[in-house]
Amino acid sequence: MKSWKVKTLIGGSVILVLVAAIYYYIMLPAVNIHSPGFWKFIIFVCAAGTLIYALFRVRLKTIPVYNQNGRAGNTVSMEYKTPKDKILFRIFLGITIGLVAVFIIGGILSSVMINASRYQKLLTVETRSFENDIKEVSYDQIPILDRESAVTIGNRVMGTMVDMVSQYEINHMYSQINYGNKPVRVSPLQYGSLIKWLTNNASGIPGYVRIDMTTQNAEIVRLNEGIKYSESDHFGRNIYRHLRFAYPGYIFDDISFEVDEEGTPFWICPTRKYNVGLFGGVTIDKVIICNAITGAMTEYNVEDVPEWVDKVYSADMLITLYDYYGTLKRGFFNSILGQRDCLQTTDGYNYIAMDDDVWVYTGVTSVGQDESNVGFVLMNQRTMETRYYEIAGAEEYSAMSSAEGKVQHLGYKATFPLLINIGGEPTYFMALKDSAGLVKCYAMLNIEKYQTVAIGDTVSECENSYKQMMSQSGIVVTQPNEIKRVTGVITQIVPVVIDGNSHYYITLDNQSVIYDVNVKDNPKIITYAIGVPVTLNYSEEPDSNRLLSAGLE
Repeated sequence: MKSWKVKTLIGGSVILVLVAAIYYYIMLPAVNIHSPGFWKFIIFVCAAGTLIYALFRVRLKTIPVYNQNGRAGNTVSMEYKTPKDKILFRIFLGITIGLVAVFIIGGILSSVMINASRYQKLLTVETRSFENDIKEVSYDQIPILDRESAVTIGNRVMGTMVDMVSQYEINHMYSQINYGNKPVRVSPLQYGSLIKWLTNNASGIPGYVRIDMTTQNAEIVRLNEGIKYSESDHFGRNIYRHLRFAYPGYIFDDISFEVDEEGTPFWICPTRKYNVGLFGGVTIDKVIICNAITGAMTEYNVEDVPEWVDKVYSADMLITLYDYYGTLKRGFFNSILGQRDCLQTTDGYNYIAMDDDVWVYTGVTSVGQDESNVGFVLMNQRTMETRYYEIAGAEEYSAMSSAEGKVQHLGYKATFPLLINIGGEPTYFMALKDSAGLVKCYAMLNIEKYQTVAIGDTVSECENSYKQMMSQSGIVVTQPNEIKRVTGVITQIVPVVIDGNSHYYITLDNQSVIYDVNVKDNPKIITYAIGVPVTLNYSEEPDSNRLLSAGLE
């Protein structure tokens, strides 16, 4: 009898350990009391243990029930093999129910309703001057693509890689970063299926896609050594499992794929910090940077993250934190009922490259008002620095509808706008896409007078039209720089296509800059060649790439 009980105990324990191990290996919960996944894991193990114990030591017994007219039916009761089994079963069941109760109560005590003031103070917001902060940027720093267009272009360039397309796909991530002082999106390739992983995992993933958000140029960057740690890898080389086994107590937020200035791929893995109760007030505490090729990991405090890293705080987290800040100033119930002085972000956001960081841009509107903004915010994805600019005007989707109406006969759709500085005026800028998701033209409109829309096939053409329309509307914009002349002999002349338009890049003797001449405005340029003297007019200072827009005299 004792031998049978021992075997029962051992068998039940082995099954429980096996079930728990499989659950942990698949779900990868952090061993941390602030992790909801950890509580679910413990509750699952206790519930499984209770069930396994019941299977071995408890059975259901059917008992007939009689009334004054005879047998009325059956009832079911639990029958325990020994009195001790009854006590142990109730203890196991009580522990499981107790854990569930703690989990639920912990969630309630961490809620916004109870801790509105603490949630509202999670984010520090500084009110800034638009004119002082938002400088006019050169066209090679304005992202003209949104994520959807980047995905379309990435899939097309992947289709041209004959040696890769049968084995690999592009991961859905498409992280926006600054690379070479320009906004780009990067995303790793991934194995096309489990079979393709089996046949290719020894050499790893051969590269990643990089898309220039200003020129729409895309390329597959081939690596000398393949990516060994990724989302599509399995077992110990799966990036989530690799992180979990190295840092069992850390609660990871959304990880992102980035490359450093040398093009080396890394996984940026921020860890969560819970500031309110057990499960509330999430911010970032630390960042693990994992080399995607070697798997080597380095831990940083959030304030010490290297400057080449662009995404520590996700856009969704930053927007959530600002909504807490804007809606909870007078408490939770005011945010639901009276909504006095409540501000919230608009539905949608975009990214701006500024100060070698990526900033999340979104509008701010009063709760309950859907047609206008009272301002906008920029939120730094590396440092969480948040800047508020008080500029009243059109809400983004109203501006998008206005731009789409200008080209409604073509059926183009607008991307979520950026707020940029054109001639000292806060201006919405957006790209207009066709049904295939490709950018066809651009729109600019003043945030205060959004019904006046300027359209152009190129960004420069759109800006010129916009400035002219603003001048006609009585809005004073900064005048262009004084026209300058340069004369020299052509030492190099190269035809290029930018946004579907023909240009010539020209260098002159004794000049360090490259002159960009638009063929549409200067058709004679096609007759020029190396060694020919030329006189060019220009009015802008060269950008960071020493590229200067010019025209023939």
